[in-house]
Amino acid sequence: MRQRFGQVIRLKPDCTNEYIRLHASVWPGVLRTIHSCNICNYSIYFKDSYLFAYFEYTGKDFGADMKKMADDPETQQWWNVVKPLMSPLETRSPGEFWADMKEIFHTD
Repeated sequence: MRQRFGQVIRLKPDCTNEYIRLHASVWPGVLRTIHSCNICNYSIYFKDSYLFAYFEYTGKDFGADMKKMADDPETQQWWNVVKPLMSPLETRSPGEFWADMKEIFHTD
């Protein structure tokens, strides 16, 4: 079973070009980790300083896979580069960096 996720965050002023540049060539090890953690169909969209991320999860233990991702040294290095470019929403839930969104409609 696939789970769909939508998330939102803001980019800090004057960080758009750097964020886009970095994502034009995401580090191969980060991409491998994303796939090994059962994430697929992952996209990030940009509009008016907001980033919207969409991905699908195909695994059986989301928490364990997200811990695996967070524990990966290369992913940690990537996050150290990209996180300073972003500004989390004030309305996010405790423990979130990207704010999770509630799906209200879907059709295949």
